[in-house]
Amino acid sequence: MIDLSKIQAITLDLDDTLWPVMPTIARAEQMLQAWLTVYAPNTALLCVQPGVKQAIRAEINQRHTDKAHDLSFLRREAIRESLVRAGDAPHLADAAFEVFFAERQNVTLYEGVKSALERLAARYPLVGLSNGNADVFRTEAGPYFKAAVSARVFGVAKPDVRIFEAAAAQLHLTTASMLHLGDDAMTDVMGAQNAGMQTAWVNTQGHAWPHDSAQPLTVGHLAELCDHLLA
Repeated sequence: MIDLSKIQAITLDLDDTLWPVMPTIARAEQMLQAWLTVYAPNTALLCVQPGVKQAIRAEINQRHTDKAHDLSFLRREAIRESLVRAGDAPHLADAAFEVFFAERQNVTLYEGVKSALERLAARYPLVGLSNGNADVFRTEAGPYFKAAVSARVFGVAKPDVRIFEAAAAQLHLTTASMLHLGDDAMTDVMGAQNAGMQTAWVNTQGHAWPHDSAQPLTVGHLAELCDHLLA
């Protein structure tokens, strides 16, 4: 299902492909709440009210539809809006966001991912390709990557073919020479295929294939794919 002879490099999604994202976000939220309790207590009290944070985030998302690709911007502005509503100083949003963002990089790789990345990186250049706001070079996966492209910086998100093309361009390659690995059947698999890449579905959550098209090579863990590619 994969033509190994054509692969010159690999792009990888990050969240829920290399690590589970929700525990990471939960810890970052806890760190943010602790910081607000000290430096913006009115906002801290506001944010523990049921549904308030979700409502503010939804309003910010609606207000800034042109920034849907930039999760850092949206998060920062949601913090700023919370500060304003609570009567705290809105300029604290930048410092508060940095607390969240630092912890957001404190990811826990799935078991076996570090050794899988080491094996892959010994054979292929690796490029991070993410719609999220994780900085792969601030994680323990960073040493195995040659480059990274994020929707936040590039300006468009997967499945837009342009971001896949930009990832290939980081290594001066064409998309036809790239293999993309990711957990999302639409943004990763279909997006990469539409961009001319080969792809494999790293289905860490055990989802059923949701499309009418043929299911690509599917593994439940990056290490399984390693065995296939490097056998």
